[in-house]
Amino acid sequence: MVFAAPGSGQGKTTVVTGLLGALRRRGERVAPFKVGPDYIDPGYHRLAAGRTARNLDPVLVGADRIAPLLHHGSAGADIAVVEGVMGLFDGRIGGEEELAFGSTAHVAQLIDAPVVLVVDAKGQSHSLAALLHGFRGYRPQVKVAGVVLNRVGSPRHEQVLRAAADNAGLPVLGAIPRTDDLEVPSRHLGLVTAVEHGAEALRAVEAMTDVIERSVDLDAVTALARTAGDLPGSAWDPGAEVQRQGRPVVAVAGGHAFSFGYAEHVELLEAAGAEVALVDPLRDERLPDRTAGLVLPGGFPEQHANALSANAALRDEIRAFAGGGAPVHAECGGLLYLGEELDGEPMCGVLPVRAAMSPRLTLGYRDAVAATESSLFAEGARISGHEFHRTATEPGHGESPAWFWRGPSGAHREGFVHGGVHASYLHTHPAGNPGSVARFVTRCLR
Repeated sequence: MVFAAPGSGQGKTTVVTGLLGALRRRGERVAPFKVGPDYIDPGYHRLAAGRTARNLDPVLVGADRIAPLLHHGSAGADIAVVEGVMGLFDGRIGGEEELAFGSTAHVAQLIDAPVVLVVDAKGQSHSLAALLHGFRGYRPQVKVAGVVLNRVGSPRHEQVLRAAADNAGLPVLGAIPRTDDLEVPSRHLGLVTAVEHGAEALRAVEAMTDVIERSVDLDAVTALARTAGDLPGSAWDPGAEVQRQGRPVVAVAGGHAFSFGYAEHVELLEAAGAEVALVDPLRDERLPDRTAGLVLPGGFPEQHANALSANAALRDEIRAFAGGGAPVHAECGGLLYLGEELDGEPMCGVLPVRAAMSPRLTLGYRDAVAATESSLFAEGARISGHEFHRTATEPGHGESPAWFWRGPSGAHREGFVHGGVHASYLHTHPAGNPGSVARFVTRCLR
């Protein structure tokens, strides 16, 4: 089932995270998913469900892969819970589709799942009926089938809201009282990542679980989930996307500074024959033995610049490794780490780039063309990617840029291709570009 909202900030993440934990406590095997490219919410989902959380993003992987990826990610589970993005009908701007491409409504239709609206009821009473009538009737093919009321002020308030929902023909699956106990600390890009926040994130997940356990009718939730249609087609299979070759060691950075990665990336690397070895640049002073390629995913290295800089042994090894022409795939946070400095702290010095925090948030999808032949893409390859950062680099691209794209402000060049290095702010989803993973493993074998 899919949990959506009229807009952002209604409490979707609180409800979904708590629901995952509450269902797990009951012995249900729960598979968590998130619509869109977001890496932060899935970290909390994983803690609550005890299972890898995955993204469903038609913009990044194509609409035809959404049901297969859900199939794949929910193998062995009793129930799949999908958290939406923004408002139910909010998607990529500029399309002419009846449902905005990439919206929660679009994904719900692709997987034929019922939708539960999470509504922040503070300041609302009878008007809730009009809101729910509107969401039910706007696109009848989207099965809005229930509502969870959030931030309910009192028993009397709940009574009025339930009557309004009944008037709109929607069952109330839960009513969550107004409380400040469920706040998760925020930072410059949203929630603190679960892996980074450690014990406090666990406490927050437990608090969400306790509240949802008390406030939501779990039997009604599971009964509604059973009304979902059968998923079309078969499960996504990484082994069918790439050809197995050799056995190179590919080091993938992780830990608190580099926690933004899609599970399908590692699965595709392994399907292509790679032996994936994790490396934490905050702790490990060497790359894993026999490393033939390096993946530096996104994250918040700007929050750990001092500690990353202090690990000079690993920085030196990465500089020598990249300098020898080895394949290196760096996205967003990985790009910052490969530069000369980040907020004044020395980094790896692989690229002639200085990075610093910026007052401007850069956010949005990009239809990009590979500007330069690289260890990941042939020149001219077309992809859909996503930017999400509040840092800026000087320069913004090298003599051999990674990407070209055109936006409302004109044409853009971005990123760096330097030897075997492909570094860019643009996040891509490997399930949407499996050939890039196979190409990377081939370069590692060389």
